[in-house]
Amino acid sequence: MRFRLTEDQRALREGVRQLLARRFGREALRAAVAAPGLDRALWRELGAAGFFALRLPEADGGVGLGLPETVLAFEEAGRVLLPGPLVATHLAAASVPGAATGETVVAAADGRLVEWLTEADVVRGEVAGAVPLRSVDPLTPLHRTAAAGPTDPVAVLLTAAEQLGTATRVCELAVQHARTREQFGQPIGAFQAVKHLCAEMLVRAETARAAVYAAAVTAQPADIATARLLADEAAQLGTRDCLQVHGGMGFTWESEVHLHLKRSWVRAQRGGANTESEELLAADLVG
Repeated sequence: MRFRLTEDQRALREGVRQLLARRFGREALRAAVAAPGLDRALWRELGAAGFFALRLPEADGGVGLGLPETVLAFEEAGRVLLPGPLVATHLAAASVPGAATGETVVAAADGRLVEWLTEADVVRGEVAGAVPLRSVDPLTPLHRTAAAGPTDPVAVLLTAAEQLGTATRVCELAVQHARTREQFGQPIGAFQAVKHLCAEMLVRAETARAAVYAAAVTAQPADIATARLLADEAAQLGTRDCLQVHGGMGFTWESEVHLHLKRSWVRAQRGGANTESEELLAADLVG
């Protein structure tokens, strides 16, 4: 199976990256942490750019692309820690009026958690008696529900794509810091222990990338489960190792590293998390 992106796919990824750099750069991220809330103007701009309607047929007003292209867009969203119920709104584009254009914000019960419940215009799934939780991620308000909602395989894969974005970003941050931070008269990247941490981060991220891209092509449940397991691991262990490279600086409020760590923890609790994906993959292997 070949994973080389087409020219159109590279252009799509670059376009999404430029849009997010312009509308949700470092300063916007810091402002969102200081004053949490859903930016409706940004949400509508995402809708106008086709983010939520990527898989919607052109005849229905969508972009008419496929799951591989959608994975690329969500990878970029994960890379910049874009807040909001992105997956739920994307999945509702074909059935909820206004979701495709960003006029309607849709939340959904994912497993036993609901993200952005109070900010959503439409909530899908059973959320009666939802209890607010103190979220470790300041950019993701959470509620817990009594009953576990159904897990959509596409939601599992798009979460894996977001985790891949985080894994890639923290690898970049670790390498950048290792090249510029000096101790004992030389960059810390010259020390073997730091080299090993960065190398391990890269290997995990690229392994997860291959699995996520493959699952986007095949859309098979077992492939999606594999992608989710590898992406969760790459994001959570990658952010941990990135913090190790940064030392105490990584825990400071000015750094984005700890935000990636917290978001990776929250994403890992969505439907299709470790146990669910492990059981699905095991059943497929046995079968």
